[in-house]
Amino acid sequence: MMIDLKHGDAHAVFDTDAGNIPVWTVKGRTPLHVAPWRDEDAVQSDPSVADVDKRLAGDFFCMPFGKDDVHGHPIHGPTANDPWSVLSAEGNRGVFANGLPKMHDAVVAKEIQVVGESLLQRHVIDKGRGDVTFAHHPMVRMEEGGRISFSKKRAALTDPAPQHDGFNYWQLGQLRGDLHLEVEAGGQWDGRTYPAGHLVEDFCTLVESRKNTLGWTCVMRNAEDDMLLVLKDPVMMPVTMLWISNGARDFPPWNSRHTGVLGIEDGRAMGGQGLAAACADNVLTSMDVPTTLPLGDLHTIRHAMVSLPRPPGWTEIQAVTLKKGVLTLREASGVEMSVPFPEGHFD
Repeated sequence: MMIDLKHGDAHAVFDTDAGNIPVWTVKGRTPLHVAPWRDEDAVQSDPSVADVDKRLAGDFFCMPFGKDDVHGHPIHGPTANDPWSVLSAEGNRGVFANGLPKMHDAVVAKEIQVVGESLLQRHVIDKGRGDVTFAHHPMVRMEEGGRISFSKKRAALTDPAPQHDGFNYWQLGQLRGDLHLEVEAGGQWDGRTYPAGHLVEDFCTLVESRKNTLGWTCVMRNAEDDMLLVLKDPVMMPVTMLWISNGARDFPPWNSRHTGVLGIEDGRAMGGQGLAAACADNVLTSMDVPTTLPLGDLHTIRHAMVSLPRPPGWTEIQAVTLKKGVLTLREASGVEMSVPFPEGHFD
């Protein structure tokens, strides 16, 4: 079932069967990516393709994130594979529900709200038992690459194993205190630039600074000449995981046609290593960074995306602040722009 949510000239669609947001348009801008095979019958009927990949699009909520090598949920969990129930849907707001049957029936409630240039999401986790990973999974596609800016990070690391053998751009198993990752072929990669000229399938994890009260990632797309700002609660989501997918997956349904895609995956996890690694002592927990969420208590996870035009001459965001319903972005030159943002969402 497709649920339409509208506010002014902004429109979003929630696909209850796939659990994702395949459509979000704002004043003619289309910020999110949709896989080219999403509506191909051959892919939809192929039992070897995970449900989350069959209808891959937009943003979806992963719980657990990545592989569940503890309970056996499908990759990215029931929230990204199983249908959601509609609790209410009217105007610009919808509320939906899903659950984790293998984790003592934990309940996940999702609220989506479209307000002007912003797409707000709130997930409330209740009941269940045990520890679980989670992350949002928004994807943006860049026709000709782009520039990425971040709230202050205190570490960057890569997984010990590649996403796709032979196509990792960054060296495996590294931990750095800045955003310049070592590259397999030699030299370093500036994490603020999408590697558009490389055939690559890769993944890294950025750790939020302890002092941040608002976590953010801003993607400036070159060809599209716009900006996508992703906002998070850094206490609840202390890591931002970046998935680079640029033509390297040459097997079905990808077939080398998944290009220019960046996943901005804010959450709690031990990178792409799976639930067992996240539940154990690991590199992040040694830095006092939680990699799981304890089920049983009531948890609220707040996330937002903002689609904006790119002002002429802007190349990089230096700071983002939120105060009394006003979101202010400061460019590297010191020039600022302010836009309204719904009060109370991150309170």
